[in-house]
Amino acid sequence: MKDTDLCRNLEIEITLLDSWIAHRWLVPEERDGMRLFHDADLARARLIQDLIGPMGVNEDGVDVAMQLLDQIHGLRGRLGLLMQAIRRQDEEIQRRILALIDEE
Repeated sequence: MKDTDLCRNLEIEITLLDSWIAHRWLVPEERDGMRLFHDADLARARLIQDLIGPMGVNEDGVDVAMQLLDQIHGLRGRLGLLMQAIRRQDEEIQRRILALIDEE
């Protein structure tokens, strides 16, 4: 969706969206000189609204929250790759790995 659509969805001004982009809380896709946003961006923007609005989190707090969210997302991706690698192993190796995890 275009930035105007995102703003309409969120009921915010374009200047606020520009600020979020400047903080790198949102990183739109750039195509043909236009900023494009995906459903994940909309969800992220709604989280930013909740943090700033009802939760009363300041800019530094939003920075931390968004960085943590990005780290969690990255870790989930890495965990998915690890699970794929484990599934490619023979069953005995899979059992050993799972047994080691269960010991922890």
